[in-house]
Amino acid sequence: MPTPLEFATRLAHQAGSYLLDTFQISGTTASFKADRSFVTQADLAADHLITTAIQQQFPGETILSEESHTGLPQASQAVWIIDPLDGTTNFSLGLRVWGVLITRLQAGWPELCTLYFPLLGELYTAQRGQGACLNGSPIHTRPSDPDQPYGFFACCSRTHRDYTITIPYKPRIYGSAAYSFCMLARGVALISMEVSPKIWDIAGAYLLVQEAGGSINPLAGAHPFPLLAGKEYSQINFPTLGTATLALQESAQAHITPKTRSG
Repeated sequence: MPTPLEFATRLAHQAGSYLLDTFQISGTTASFKADRSFVTQADLAADHLITTAIQQQFPGETILSEESHTGLPQASQAVWIIDPLDGTTNFSLGLRVWGVLITRLQAGWPELCTLYFPLLGELYTAQRGQGACLNGSPIHTRPSDPDQPYGFFACCSRTHRDYTITIPYKPRIYGSAAYSFCMLARGVALISMEVSPKIWDIAGAYLLVQEAGGSINPLAGAHPFPLLAGKEYSQINFPTLGTATLALQESAQAHITPKTRSG
């Protein structure tokens, strides 16, 4: 029997293979959900593939998925958090940055994660206390280097709309919340920031960044963990800031100011 991480990795590959078969460089039809985010038929089919496999392999464990199980109705020792297609907008437009996110929690905290980006050939994995990997090789965050002045600041499209930012690094928007934090974990970005991610966007990212040696914390509001029964997680955003080091997190926070909304 495979370990939970081996199972999650194999399952991410299976879902990724399905998504590759449906991906079109010319784009795919998408529709709006109630929260105004996009969904495609590929999201729903990949979600069904993943959740069915988990239910068969780990009966009785709770599944919290973006597309099918948006509440956490009961307490459970083990919870699987699924985003079957992170970066749906990219996928629907024929762009390459999108992936499958599978995270397993124990006692409310991320225990292992698999973040797979098929078109990029990048598989990120982490297990608590055992480090983070890209395609099986260890990865680490990279502290700022005076000999490399062009560090990246990975962020989302809402970042500069909602905040005044004076961080002295080049901004990059990837269109996938998870991928922004993967760039931090592998040492490409020095800082990553997402303004309005849901729990399925950042559950694996928390573990991946921590296991890669970085710092990741709420930008505002409550901490996402431990996961709590009775919460409607589809209604909760978790603004998140990740940095290569704890010291950088403290200095970055001072350069991020919420904009005052008029009216």
